Amino acid sequence: MLGAVKNFAGGIGARTLGGFEEVKYSVGFFGKICRSVFSFVLRGRVSYRILIMQILFTFVEALLISSLLALGIGCAVIVMGYPFLAGFSQESLIYPLITAVIMRELGPLLTAFIIIARSGTAIATEVAGMVVSSEIEAYVSVGIDPIEHIAVPRFLGVTVSLMLLNIYFSLFGLVGSYCVSLFFTSIAPSEYFAGILQNFSIVDLFFSLLKSFVFGVAIATTALLQGFSVERSMTEIPVAGLRAVGKSFGSCIFADVLLTVLFYLM
Repeated sequence: MLGAVKNFAGGIGARTLGGFEEVKYSVGFFGKICRSVFSFVLRGRVSYRILIMQILFTFVEALLISSLLALGIGCAVIVMGYPFLAGFSQESLIYPLITAVIMRELGPLLTAFIIIARSGTAIATEVAGMVVSSEIEAYVSVGIDPIEHIAVPRFLGVTVSLMLLNIYFSLFGLVGSYCVSLFFTSIAPSEYFAGILQNFSIVDLFFSLLKSFVFGVAIATTALLQGFSVERSMTEIPVAGLRAVGKSFGSCIFADVLLTVLFYLM
């Protein structure tokens, strides 16, 4: 019995130390990317094409699914929330509700989930394939920094794309969802947009952009880290993609909780 307890305690200790080492390595990897950003801006023109293609894939090609989600969420809030609040003669509360739900809460998180499913998996598997095929070693052998040439443009592309996609999601959700909800409610356009503008807050916009920035950094760093962490086996490539998705979801949810608590404590 005592031996089983010791083994259990030893296992917990080993996992704890392993977790600390992983966090330490992740922080160091993120610091290396941040340092390489300046070099990329100054001399990384060859890699600008990678940055542009990453923004095209992550932002532009995700507009359709983002539009559908924004319409669905916005319409659900208006169609279900407005009659419910009208029953208590509190119709005006629909405007701060829809602003908070679309702009500050669900907008950044849902766009992050879209990018995790699309770009997080793609980046992790692509980089893992480069490692397994010894392409990374080829870059190093000719004096090219793989972090600056491979990681930084994808890191910047994902972060910028998530912020742009979040802005688009918020605008499309606030405007497009109202156009659809006209078939179900009788809110006048002047009343709706006046209510939205009246309840629009710079603090809401700031926290929305802050969340999308933090989520973008977390997703890009996690996907790149998982991609670079593979060894030599081709079977590690899909595993790297799965790990990137799982860890990205966890980090975004954790960051969202922290930022939301910070917002309500201000």
